[in-house]
Amino acid sequence: MEQLMPLPVCLIENVGSNLVVNQEAEKILSSISEPVIVVSIVGKYRTGKSFLMNRLVGHNNGFLLGSSIQSKTKGIWMWCVPHPWKPGYVLVLLDTEGLGDVEKGDSKNDAWIFCLSVLLSSALVYNSIGTIDQQAIEQLHYVTELTEVIKLKSTDTKDETAEHERFLPSFTWCVRDFTLSLERDGKEITEDEYLMMGLELKTGENFQQYNLPRECIRSFFHSHKCFVFDRPTSTRNLHRLDELKESELEEEFMEQAAKFYEHIMRNSRVKALTGGITVTGKMLGNLTSLYVDTIRSGEIPCMENAVLTLAKIENAGALQDAMSKYEHEMDNHVLKFPIETELEFLNLHMECTGKANEVFMKRSVNDQDQTYLQELKNQIVKKKKEYIKINEDLSREVCKNLLQTLSLTMQNGLQQGSYFRRGGHKAFLMDNNKILENYHRTPGKGVKSQEVLEDFIHENQNSEAAILQAEEKITQADQRLAEAHNQALRAEQQRQSAEQQNRDLQQSMIRQSATFQQLINSLTGEMEQNRMRMAQENNFLMTLQLQAQQSRMSSSHQQILDQMQEELRRQNYQRRSSSGGGGCILS
Repeated sequence: MEQLMPLPVCLIENVGSNLVVNQEAEKILSSISEPVIVVSIVGKYRTGKSFLMNRLVGHNNGFLLGSSIQSKTKGIWMWCVPHPWKPGYVLVLLDTEGLGDVEKGDSKNDAWIFCLSVLLSSALVYNSIGTIDQQAIEQLHYVTELTEVIKLKSTDTKDETAEHERFLPSFTWCVRDFTLSLERDGKEITEDEYLMMGLELKTGENFQQYNLPRECIRSFFHSHKCFVFDRPTSTRNLHRLDELKESELEEEFMEQAAKFYEHIMRNSRVKALTGGITVTGKMLGNLTSLYVDTIRSGEIPCMENAVLTLAKIENAGALQDAMSKYEHEMDNHVLKFPIETELEFLNLHMECTGKANEVFMKRSVNDQDQTYLQELKNQIVKKKKEYIKINEDLSREVCKNLLQTLSLTMQNGLQQGSYFRRGGHKAFLMDNNKILENYHRTPGKGVKSQEVLEDFIHENQNSEAAILQAEEKITQADQRLAEAHNQALRAEQQRQSAEQQNRDLQQSMIRQSATFQQLINSLTGEMEQNRMRMAQENNFLMTLQLQAQQSRMSSSHQQILDQMQEELRRQNYQRRSSSGGGGCILS
């Protein structure tokens, strides 16, 4: 922090007759998420306020020190540094312009500067010169105006004074150039006792004006402390106080300065608001703008309204910061997407949600009805759906790319028709199973692994069906070809069998013909032999008959015999003619 803000900047500046918050300072405060301890110093100009504030930072310079009768500090200046004694806290020092500067001629401006110092600080330091006397008290008349310029609640109450000390800062009076002895009635008293002695009230109606500022100081601030300081150096060196080394300053002054430093560091509380709200640098910047805007509008700053408005601002900011935290944490894991399982994603979501809730709870203010917390839940649920979609889309993309790579050879085979053959279906199934095995073994596929795989399988079912159909057609064609071939073989066999039968029949017919011819020839020969034999027998018989007849007949009958012979010859001729010349008629 010290490196980020090496020197003070103006927080609230006077622009004409208006008070304006400096944008650079507001930006610095908005970057501080740690709780702040705000120490402001007020008092008349040229009383050494800036020197004391510089001592709290451990520097001789920083806040401008006036070396002339003119006030160097205009408005309210701010210096933010890490708290030296309390790690995790930021010390915010506010140095105000001197009250009662005759050059301003505007006492109302002083009242608002004092009012803002009270409203913004957790420890108020009032710096004066000389002693705590009536004159010094009268110079602190701004405290009597607090009830007129500050309201605790938006509704009027009979007595808010008793509640001021719960929310207003502690009060420390630093008396500079103190030369008196701390004694009362001859007894030594402490600085705090000296302060309370100066704040003692007097009885009687005539002392009402006297008592009013004292009552306000006693009632408004929750604690009271006093420090008295000798002069830090000789009068001739005061104009160059910021140039002097510690060894050149008065020892007693340095001792008191050390006590003052220790008290502020040890006892100054964290800036808080009603409801126990711890103020961060960011909240302090918003408070400053709220109060200054209210003053500029002519209204009276109300702490209750400021808290409500601040609560809305801070809760809206807490909501935004929490959502940013959730998105930041999830975005860090997007690089590791896709998440493997829905349970793993849910665990990641819950982890990031927890961190977002921590951010929200750390900054949220008075979200009693949990309106903003519920809105945070709703926005996280909505954002969760976006990350679910991112995770699912990445999962689909990874899985599709993986399957595309694994199935490249198979897809080329499908395009080239390598599977549309005999045995192609079996080859396709083997390649497909190999793809599925490699797919299951590959990690990092995400929650849509099974869905993409099912789509892939469904798409391949069409290819498989086409391959199977093609193979069935090929098989059917083979079957038809085989059937045709078998039919051709059977036809050929039948033809050959028929030819063989024909040949056998022809051979048989030839053999039958030959046998028949042989039989005919044999019969013919036999018949011829029988005919010749019969002819011979007939001739022989006829010869015998003729001889017998010749012997019995007379020569007269020789003529009849000759006729008979002639008749016999005729008959023989006729028989030869009727049998084709070679046959004979068997009787």
